[in-house]
Amino acid sequence: MSLLVMGISGILLLFLLFFLKVPIPLAMISVGYLGYGAGTSFTAANRVAAGDIYTTFTAYSLSVIPMFVLMGFLGCHSGMGTRLYAFAYKAVGSLPGGLAMASQVACAIFGAICGSSTATTATIGSIAIPEMRRYGYSTSLATASIAAGGALGIMIPPSVVLVLYGVATEQSIAMLFLAGIIPGLLLTLLYMAVIFIVTLRDPSLGPPAPSSRFDLKKLIGSLGGELWGIIFVFTLSFGGLFAGWFTPTEAGGVGVAGIIFVIWAQKQLTREVLNKALADATRTSAMIFLLIAGATTFGRFITLTRLPLDLAHWTGALPYPPFVVLLIILSIFLALGTFIDSLPLMLLSVPIFFPVVVNTLGYDPIWFGVMMVLVVTMGCITPPVGINVFVVKGIAADVPLFVIFRGIWPFLIAVFICCIILIVFPQLATFLPRVFG
Repeated sequence: MSLLVMGISGILLLFLLFFLKVPIPLAMISVGYLGYGAGTSFTAANRVAAGDIYTTFTAYSLSVIPMFVLMGFLGCHSGMGTRLYAFAYKAVGSLPGGLAMASQVACAIFGAICGSSTATTATIGSIAIPEMRRYGYSTSLATASIAAGGALGIMIPPSVVLVLYGVATEQSIAMLFLAGIIPGLLLTLLYMAVIFIVTLRDPSLGPPAPSSRFDLKKLIGSLGGELWGIIFVFTLSFGGLFAGWFTPTEAGGVGVAGIIFVIWAQKQLTREVLNKALADATRTSAMIFLLIAGATTFGRFITLTRLPLDLAHWTGALPYPPFVVLLIILSIFLALGTFIDSLPLMLLSVPIFFPVVVNTLGYDPIWFGVMMVLVVTMGCITPPVGINVFVVKGIAADVPLFVIFRGIWPFLIAVFICCIILIVFPQLATFLPRVFG
């Protein structure tokens, strides 16, 4: 069996294990180990698998992940989401579909301290969904808007997905975070535009809430009430990171210290909050590290088969412009994202497609990282996996899954439009990195 056939067979076997519901890290390590052993020797495979697992869990560059994850869970369990939603409601609550729009604003702001889409969905959804349903919002719009808005947690920095991309491709995490700001804000505005258009066409989907009149004085006053903590933490942590004062790991540590100070100042710092945040952050970080170890082992096998190199040569020989090849690759990402979660999808696809897009097609690696996160964002809400949809289902247990997925389609169109805008105007992602780089 040739190495190329072995590589394709390994990918097919991996997908089969996914469908059989084998844990994703175990599936990747197993296929990577067996494939590498078959291609070289199992003595070498033993060393590679053991080394990859040890290196992953001891790598300083990856210590940034538990820091940013802990920041998000501290904000989640301390009631910070409630205050953010109150501010967002004052800002846009007077517009058609104002409560759903407020949810997008709250998700975007919470995303500035949380790098997880599921944590953002759970935090804002537990507050916003009961409110929207209480004021007569369409169940489909209420739940779908939260599932879509939660995905902003991996678009707006800090983003765990961008961190993983940066580590896998050896790109600057600070520059990737800067690159995600404008596209993240653009996607937030597109989500709000979708809600505005839908509710303008059918006001019964999102009727106005009482006492939702816009009041500029109250909104400005909220900056010192509901929002000061987020501003403080973001400025302290990411301001230092972008200025070059901190490494990403140091910025995460400073951010954790900052958010603990904010929670203490707001008298929300309790043993229960700390215990829950630490437990959730530990579980999530361990899951991410296992995924990285599995993807590293599987990536060594794929590299051994020369599949990325052959794919690069094949795409380079295609009689199509580079942007057409790019659209084909993004379509593959979207198709895979329908049944693979965002983190393993990123870790699996980067070793295969990054050399093609950057070296063969000549696209900017920072820009491509943002594009990958956008496509992964679509995967968070598309059937049948759509992890954010299942988080919302956990909050609104009485709502059938098909009702949530039915409301998702306008938001998928918004993400697609955002992708097209960034393809036409890549400067939206590269402007800030060039200014601060």
